[in-house]
Amino acid sequence: MKKVDFKKELKALYLPSAKDIVLVDVPKMNFVMIDGHGAPGNDAYQHALSWLYPVSYGLKFFSKQTLERDYVVPPLEGLWWADDMTAFTADRREEWHWTMMIMLPDWIGADAFAASVEKASKKLGTPPASLRRETFDEGLCIQTLHIGPYSEEGPTIAKMHKEFMPQNGLTENGHHHEIYLGDPRKTAPEKLRTVLRHPVRKL
Repeated sequence: MKKVDFKKELKALYLPSAKDIVLVDVPKMNFVMIDGHGAPGNDAYQHALSWLYPVSYGLKFFSKQTLERDYVVPPLEGLWWADDMTAFTADRREEWHWTMMIMLPDWIGADAFAASVEKASKKLGTPPASLRRETFDEGLCIQTLHIGPYSEEGPTIAKMHKEFMPQNGLTENGHHHEIYLGDPRKTAPEKLRTVLRHPVRKL
């Protein structure tokens, strides 16, 4: 049985170069999502991850055993924003909002998702109210790869917004998006790889 690795199948979206900022057209994709508020790593964030992974891996095993279609569970992703976006750029993390999410293959339907949530609930209790399977249509985006600690993303993000966007006649069209290719529990901070993406539209 072939095991699909979406990082390789969708290399332009999940494995960009760190040398350049590029335009990409992101297709509609399905995700397991949970919303939250506050700094990454707080209790709400950890609670979200404690549900995202069991549900996502439950769907992977369902797909392999029942549908005979195996795949590598895609990396964790996050959408980040604030009511006052200066709170985001000024790193006032207690004011941040987020949606953490893991991509689902398009062959995983709503019934399978509901069954995986029900199975996880037997161990974890009541699921978060915002836990859902949702189609995300991101469209035109700019992105690059950041190598290093999350805390050092600022200059790259600033370059995306203050240089690349105006130079190419683009403006923001959605929330800041990060894709975490490394596990911070196992990877040295200077070796972490994070896709930095932002939806845009032409002026």
